Amino acid sequence: MTRSGEGGTKTVRKARSTRKSAGKSAELARSSLFVGSTEKAFQVLHAFDGPRRFMTLADIARAANLDRSATQRLVYTLETLGYLKRIEGTRNYGLTSKVLQFSHSYLKANELIDKASPYLLDMSRNLGETCNLHELDGHEVVFVARFPGRHLIHIDFVIGSRLPAYFTASGIAILSALPEEMRQDLLKRTQLEPLTPYTITDPDKLLEQVRVAATRGYSIQINQSVMGDISVAAPIIDEHGRAVAAVNISVPTTRWTKERAEAELVQHVHVAATSISKSKFNRYAA
Repeated sequence: MTRSGEGGTKTVRKARSTRKSAGKSAELARSSLFVGSTEKAFQVLHAFDGPRRFMTLADIARAANLDRSATQRLVYTLETLGYLKRIEGTRNYGLTSKVLQFSHSYLKANELIDKASPYLLDMSRNLGETCNLHELDGHEVVFVARFPGRHLIHIDFVIGSRLPAYFTASGIAILSALPEEMRQDLLKRTQLEPLTPYTITDPDKLLEQVRVAATRGYSIQINQSVMGDISVAAPIIDEHGRAVAAVNISVPTTRWTKERAEAELVQHVHVAATSISKSKFNRYAA
């Protein structure tokens, strides 16, 4: 999801600062097999993670935390390979559609998406509401499948969008099925900056929400990551007994209440998540 303005700029700066700190720590424990030039190439590509679609070499160098000479060589290489393009009539560069090839390959090879999609499609058709599949990646959840409902409401989430796990129903649901030490670790890695006026950022309250979800078997969140949104989610457990993803139904507060969502939607996410989890287990039954 793209955010612009002062709040978005601050978030991007802090994210970059976090990446730099993490990078310095990682350098101390790197293997001799680690290829630093490959890392730098991805730093250039990730420079476009922020709100700016097009940037000059100087902009890219600053965002990627690289010197100008290295940036120039990397940008030239990525442009030659077709992952970056020069914007005609300017000094700016931008990403090309070729970077989507990686996403397409991932989605095509993801067995969980194949197994979950029929359930998500069925729920979306029957309920007329938006249904999502979120995977856990570090301290964030990623949209890997999305079936929009009949009611068109513009919420700028597309496949690949990321949100802090602790600020979403899906994230809370997944965390509720993880060991306590993992919950604590992911909380420490989360930037506790509110996405809406109602986002809970108190660590103790967030952990309590996870514990409540563990008892109930589902999570319900209102206005936590998007204003006007009620989300209900249940965790998907893989063949090793680990929570890796969640089934989510998202409905607007203009047509739904928390009480109605719990009464009518919880059963749907429970059945779907349990069925998908069992299908993963059955695959290894002999």
